[in-house]
Amino acid sequence: MTTNLPRRAHWHRPLLVFVSAMAVLAVVSAVGIVADQRVLTGVPIWLKPFKFSVSFVLYGLTLAWLLTLLRRRSRIAEWAATVVVAMGTVEMAIIVGQVLRGTASHYNETSPLNATLWLLMGAAIMVLFAAHLVIGIVVLRQPIADRAARYAVSLGIGLALLGMLVAIPMTLPGQAPAVEGIAGAHSVGVSDGGPGLPLVGWSTTGGDLRIGHFVGLHALQVLPILALLLSRFSGGRLDERTRARLLVVAGAAYGAFTLLLTWQALRGQPLLRPDALTLAATAALVAATATATLTVLRRHRRLATAPNTATAPGMATAPNTTMVPGTVDHSEVTG
Repeated sequence: MTTNLPRRAHWHRPLLVFVSAMAVLAVVSAVGIVADQRVLTGVPIWLKPFKFSVSFVLYGLTLAWLLTLLRRRSRIAEWAATVVVAMGTVEMAIIVGQVLRGTASHYNETSPLNATLWLLMGAAIMVLFAAHLVIGIVVLRQPIADRAARYAVSLGIGLALLGMLVAIPMTLPGQAPAVEGIAGAHSVGVSDGGPGLPLVGWSTTGGDLRIGHFVGLHALQVLPILALLLSRFSGGRLDERTRARLLVVAGAAYGAFTLLLTWQALRGQPLLRPDALTLAATAALVAATATATLTVLRRHRRLATAPNTATAPGMATAPNTTMVPGTVDHSEVTG
């Protein structure tokens, strides 16, 4: 994926400032995890702002990078990115403020103030979702030279939206526990705050909707990184079209895996204790992905080794050339 980065002036400054602030908050929260002995819903009270700040660092940097892919600067995309910064700031201010007050930020309707803050967080998330969608549309309307990079960016944006959507069940009425003032939950079949995996806190005794949410969101980083690795380490053996097809396979598998994790959680199963049906679905997904990948590679190998039958008698054939990663083989018919 050969993308020439623009001058620093083209990087979205509010996003970079926001990322820097979140990086500082991550450090402060890490210190708080060690120094503050308070526990909320079974985990250190500063764990939530730590996880959210780290996530926003990754998300903000990725969005800033996506804006550098635009051949022409877009006021719409830059305004949308500024809206993302504003909504992220609102969300983090509420999360940290509630930590300082010693109470929960999510699903908390135990008082008029807490209910208002939770409602404000929900509104901020919806506005952020819309702004993310706007950025995605603007980025996709402008061409990206490398086809594999284009698929990586488009699929990453779409799957990040999917990751946001799979969090909706956490706030549905049927997910609210029988506890007054609590308006939702991320655990299924068990109460929030029970035993969980280290650091992430995902439930080890029941389903956890945060898993699919997390995996879907980070497609925005995983797929572009995969495209970069395919370009850098294929040694020129894979042409642009083959790399693009592999990205489509990876994106489809990633989306299916996100839905599978959410389906597993909705059935009340811990991530590390799947039942036979979940294992069968996982095996089917792995087999389908492997088959599709092998099909793409075999097609590429067959085309690469096929004799050139289009050369007229008496005419010399063109010497073999090595494809440079990120360039288009114009000798093949594009598709």
